[in-house]
Amino acid sequence: MGTLRDLQYALQEKIEELRQRDALIDELELELDQKDELIQKLQNELDKYRSVIRPATQQAQKQSASTLQGEPRTKRQAISAEPTAFDIQDLSHVTLPFYPKSPQSKDLIKEAILDNDFMKNLELSQIQEIVDCMYPVEYGKDSCIIKEGDVGSLVYVMEDGKVEVTKEGVKLCTMGPGKVFGELAILYNCTRTATVKSNLC
Repeated sequence: MGTLRDLQYALQEKIEELRQRDALIDELELELDQKDELIQKLQNELDKYRSVIRPATQQAQKQSASTLQGEPRTKRQAISAEPTAFDIQDLSHVTLPFYPKSPQSKDLIKEAILDNDFMKNLELSQIQEIVDCMYPVEYGKDSCIIKEGDVGSLVYVMEDGKVEVTKEGVKLCTMGPGKVFGELAILYNCTRTATVKSNLC
Protein backbone atom coordinates (compact mmCIF):
# COMPACT_ATOMS: atom_id res chain seq x y z
CA MET A 1 0.00 0.00 0.00
CA GLY A 2 2.89 2.31 0.78
CA THR A 3 4.18 1.77 -2.76
CA LEU A 4 0.83 2.80 -4.28
CA ARG A 5 0.79 5.94 -2.12
CA ASP A 6 4.36 6.73 -3.21
CA LEU A 7 3.39 6.30 -6.86
CA GLN A 8 0.36 8.58 -6.45
CA TYR A 9 2.56 11.21 -4.78
CA ALA A 10 5.16 10.93 -7.57
CA LEU A 11 2.39 11.21 -10.17
CA GLN A 12 1.03 14.35 -8.46
CA GLU A 13 4.52 15.86 -8.51
CA LYS A 14 4.91 15.08 -12.23
CA ILE A 15 1.50 16.59 -13.02
CA GLU A 16 2.42 19.76 -11.11
CA GLU A 17 5.78 19.88 -12.88
CA LEU A 18 4.04 19.56 -16.26
CA ARG A 19 1.59 22.31 -15.30
CA GLN A 20 4.49 24.62 -14.42
CA ARG A 21 6.23 23.80 -17.70
CA ASP A 22 3.02 24.54 -19.65
CA ALA A 23 2.75 27.91 -17.89
CA LEU A 24 6.40 28.65 -18.73
CA ILE A 25 5.85 27.67 -22.37
CA ASP A 26 2.81 29.98 -22.54
CA GLU A 27 4.90 32.85 -21.12
CA LEU A 28 7.73 32.20 -23.58
CA GLU A 29 5.31 32.01 -26.53
CA LEU A 30 3.80 35.35 -25.52
CA GLU A 31 7.27 36.88 -25.24
CA LEU A 32 8.17 35.41 -28.65
CA ASP A 33 5.04 36.93 -30.23
CA GLN A 34 5.93 40.33 -28.79
CA LYS A 35 9.48 40.05 -30.13
CA ASP A 36 8.14 39.00 -33.55
CA GLU A 37 5.97 42.14 -33.61
CA LEU A 38 8.96 44.29 -32.66
CA ILE A 39 11.11 42.66 -35.36
CA GLN A 40 8.40 43.30 -37.97
CA LYS A 41 8.10 46.93 -36.89
CA LEU A 42 11.87 47.42 -37.01
CA GLN A 43 12.05 45.66 -40.39
CA ASN A 44 9.44 48.07 -41.81
CA GLU A 45 11.42 51.05 -40.51
CA LEU A 46 14.63 49.59 -41.94
CA ASP A 47 12.96 49.10 -45.34
CA LYS A 48 11.94 52.77 -45.34
CA TYR A 49 15.48 53.94 -44.64
CA ARG A 50 17.02 51.52 -47.16
CA SER A 51 14.84 52.83 -49.99
CA VAL A 52 16.24 56.33 -49.40
CA ILE A 53 19.80 55.31 -48.53
CA ARG A 54 20.46 52.88 -51.43
CA PRO A 55 20.41 55.50 -54.22
CA ALA A 56 22.49 57.88 -52.08
CA THR A 57 24.95 55.08 -51.24
CA GLN A 58 25.35 54.14 -54.89
CA GLN A 59 26.06 57.76 -55.73
CA ALA A 60 28.52 58.03 -52.82
CA GLN A 61 30.40 54.95 -54.05
CA LYS A 62 30.68 56.48 -57.52
CA GLN A 63 31.92 59.72 -55.96
CA SER A 64 34.48 57.81 -53.87
CA ALA A 65 35.77 56.10 -56.98
CA SER A 66 36.03 59.40 -58.83
CA THR A 67 37.77 61.05 -55.83
CA LEU A 68 40.37 58.29 -55.86
CA GLN A 69 40.96 59.07 -59.54
CA GLY A 70 41.69 62.71 -58.70
CA GLU A 71 38.31 64.34 -59.43
CA PRO A 72 37.01 66.90 -56.92
CA ARG A 73 34.60 65.66 -54.24
CA THR A 74 31.02 66.97 -54.19
CA LYS A 75 28.83 67.67 -51.16
CA ARG A 76 26.56 65.01 -49.66
CA GLN A 77 22.85 65.00 -50.51
CA ALA A 78 20.03 64.79 -47.99
CA ILE A 79 16.26 65.05 -47.85
CA SER A 80 14.81 67.45 -45.33
CA ALA A 81 11.23 68.51 -44.80
CA GLU A 82 8.86 70.06 -42.32
CA PRO A 83 5.29 68.90 -41.79
CA THR A 84 2.65 71.18 -43.26
CA ALA A 85 0.57 72.98 -40.64
CA PHE A 86 -3.12 72.41 -41.31
CA ASP A 87 -6.33 71.97 -39.39
CA ILE A 88 -7.74 68.45 -39.67
CA GLN A 89 -11.25 69.97 -39.55
CA ASP A 90 -10.56 71.59 -42.93
CA LEU A 91 -10.31 68.12 -44.48
CA SER A 92 -13.61 66.79 -43.12
CA HIS A 93 -15.72 68.37 -45.88
CA VAL A 94 -13.35 67.61 -48.78
CA THR A 95 -14.84 65.38 -51.49
CA LEU A 96 -12.18 63.42 -53.33
CA PRO A 97 -12.54 62.95 -57.08
CA PHE A 98 -13.33 59.50 -58.46
CA TYR A 99 -12.06 58.24 -61.82
CA PRO A 100 -13.47 54.95 -63.13
CA LYS A 101 -10.87 52.37 -64.14
CA SER A 102 -10.62 48.69 -65.01
CA PRO A 103 -10.16 46.04 -62.29
CA GLN A 104 -6.67 45.39 -63.72
CA SER A 105 -5.69 49.05 -63.31
CA LYS A 106 -7.08 49.12 -59.76
CA ASP A 107 -5.10 46.00 -58.85
CA LEU A 108 -1.91 47.39 -60.43
CA ILE A 109 -2.17 50.65 -58.45
CA LYS A 110 -2.99 48.87 -55.18
CA GLU A 111 -0.13 46.37 -55.58
CA ALA A 112 2.31 49.19 -56.46
CA ILE A 113 1.33 51.10 -53.30
CA LEU A 114 1.64 47.99 -51.13
CA ASP A 115 5.09 47.35 -52.65
CA ASN A 116 6.28 50.90 -51.83
CA ASP A 117 8.22 51.23 -48.56
CA PHE A 118 6.77 54.67 -47.81
CA MET A 119 3.13 53.95 -48.65
CA LYS A 120 2.57 50.29 -47.75
CA ASN A 121 1.68 51.12 -44.13
CA LEU A 122 -1.28 53.29 -45.06
CA GLU A 123 -4.70 52.06 -43.96
CA LEU A 124 -6.62 50.07 -46.58
CA SER A 125 -9.29 52.81 -46.73
CA GLN A 126 -6.57 55.38 -47.55
CA ILE A 127 -5.10 53.11 -50.24
CA GLN A 128 -8.59 52.69 -51.74
CA GLU A 129 -9.05 56.48 -51.82
CA ILE A 130 -5.73 56.87 -53.63
CA VAL A 131 -6.70 54.16 -56.14
CA ASP A 132 -10.05 55.90 -56.78
CA CYS A 133 -8.41 59.34 -57.22
CA MET A 134 -5.76 58.26 -59.73
CA TYR A 135 -6.29 58.96 -63.42
CA PRO A 136 -4.36 57.97 -66.57
CA VAL A 137 -1.70 60.24 -68.08
CA GLU A 138 0.37 59.35 -71.15
CA TYR A 139 3.91 60.53 -71.90
CA GLY A 140 5.90 60.19 -75.11
CA LYS A 141 9.49 58.99 -75.34
CA ASP A 142 12.06 61.20 -73.55
CA SER A 143 9.34 63.23 -71.80
CA CYS A 144 10.30 64.80 -68.48
CA ILE A 145 7.69 63.57 -65.99
CA ILE A 146 9.35 64.91 -62.83
CA LYS A 147 12.13 67.50 -62.65
CA GLU A 148 14.52 67.56 -59.70
CA GLY A 149 14.00 70.65 -57.54
CA ASP A 150 10.42 71.32 -58.70
CA VAL A 151 7.50 71.47 -56.27
CA GLY A 152 5.55 68.22 -56.57
CA SER A 153 1.84 67.61 -56.20
CA LEU A 154 1.36 64.28 -58.02
CA VAL A 155 2.26 60.66 -57.33
CA TYR A 156 2.67 58.30 -60.27
CA VAL A 157 2.22 54.56 -60.81
CA MET A 158 3.81 53.05 -63.93
CA GLU A 159 1.37 51.01 -66.01
CA ASP A 160 3.41 50.59 -69.22
CA GLY A 161 6.90 51.39 -70.43
CA LYS A 162 10.00 52.39 -68.47
CA VAL A 163 11.33 55.51 -66.79
CA GLU A 164 14.88 56.54 -65.99
CA VAL A 165 15.60 58.17 -62.61
CA THR A 166 18.55 60.58 -62.32
CA LYS A 167 19.88 62.86 -59.59
CA GLU A 168 22.21 65.71 -60.54
CA GLY A 169 22.68 64.04 -63.91
CA VAL A 170 23.73 60.69 -62.41
CA LYS A 171 21.53 57.74 -63.33
CA LEU A 172 20.13 56.04 -60.22
CA CYS A 173 17.89 53.38 -61.74
CA THR A 174 15.35 52.38 -64.37
CA MET A 175 11.80 51.52 -63.29
CA GLY A 176 9.15 49.50 -65.07
CA PRO A 177 5.42 48.80 -64.65
CA GLY A 178 3.96 48.43 -61.17
CA LYS A 179 6.22 50.99 -59.48
CA VAL A 180 5.26 54.15 -57.56
CA PHE A 181 7.36 57.28 -57.98
CA GLY A 182 7.07 60.92 -56.95
CA GLU A 183 5.81 60.04 -53.46
CA LEU A 184 8.66 61.60 -51.45
CA ALA A 185 7.78 65.19 -52.36
CA ILE A 186 4.16 64.55 -51.36
CA LEU A 187 4.84 62.67 -48.13
CA TYR A 188 7.64 64.92 -46.86
CA ASN A 189 6.53 68.30 -48.24
CA CYS A 190 9.84 68.80 -50.05
CA THR A 191 10.82 69.56 -53.63
CA ARG A 192 11.34 66.72 -56.11
CA THR A 193 14.47 64.80 -55.11
CA ALA A 194 15.22 63.36 -58.58
CA THR A 195 14.38 63.72 -62.26
CA VAL A 196 12.23 61.05 -63.94
CA LYS A 197 12.09 60.77 -67.73
CA SER A 198 10.13 58.36 -69.89
CA ASN A 199 12.14 55.81 -71.83
CA LEU A 200 9.98 53.60 -74.03
CA CYS A 201 12.82 51.63 -75.64
